[in-house]
Amino acid sequence: MARLSILGSGGPPPDAERFGSSYVLRLGNDYLMFDCGPATTYKLARMGMSPAQIDNLFFTHHHFDHDVDYPCFLLSRWDIGSGRENRLSVYGPTLTEQLTERILDEDVGAFAHDWIARINHPLSLGAYTSRGGVLPRKPPSLDATDIGPGHVINGSNWQVTTAPAEHVQPWLDSLAYRVDSDEGSFVFTGDTRPCQPVADLAKDADVLVFVCVGIQSEIADKPESRYMCGTTDAGDLAQEAGAKKLVLVHNTFIGGHGPMERAIADVAKVYDGEIIMGEELMDVPLGDRD
Repeated sequence: MARLSILGSGGPPPDAERFGSSYVLRLGNDYLMFDCGPATTYKLARMGMSPAQIDNLFFTHHHFDHDVDYPCFLLSRWDIGSGRENRLSVYGPTLTEQLTERILDEDVGAFAHDWIARINHPLSLGAYTSRGGVLPRKPPSLDATDIGPGHVINGSNWQVTTAPAEHVQPWLDSLAYRVDSDEGSFVFTGDTRPCQPVADLAKDADVLVFVCVGIQSEIADKPESRYMCGTTDAGDLAQEAGAKKLVLVHNTFIGGHGPMERAIADVAKVYDGEIIMGEELMDVPLGDRD
């Protein structure tokens, strides 16, 4: 059965209960990760997963609360993989390739000093061989690709398609993703305001993982109401799409019990499917498909 894990369910402000965005979808033996926000690598470990299990990473956009743990994830995955990990594929909107280069490139990478030391110093080489690595130790290598709307990525038993999301253009591009598989269809909107391409992408999805920054009436006078989604915005789009299950994430202004229950009640006024308030380190109950 498919497994959906929420590593990070919050927004940019650090909070004791939630921080940043990251989600892992397991389909058979494949682990697909969407976004890599603060402490993603640590939270993978908290949920019993290893960075080396992630072979496909998808970025919705490049705000720091969605990508700041990318250097830690890349270096940790390479280090513990000891040369036996599968080749990593990374996809995302414009800046994905540039960001990757600026992390790892031997000449301009901000963390190149780390891997250069580790492929040369006896201490690091000893740790590498003790984990089963075979010398000479090679530098990190992966495939990072800038993609746009309408892009299709095929896996062993799944297909990912993309659509444009509307968030902070023209400064950053944003993408929403749909995963179709024998184990269900899953949509990750990233940060977006209500827009038709996202609604079309989510048509009849089994699970819709949707940004919901706050209770609609409480963000009415804030910019978030124009460039992201609150409770009724999320519910309206999910209802229009006919999504079966709605998972609310990026809950910047929804914290603790009381506000969470009010948010769910607000969504339920306009959406008649199952509603789940996403929480940090949650495995989303998926159940059997209808």
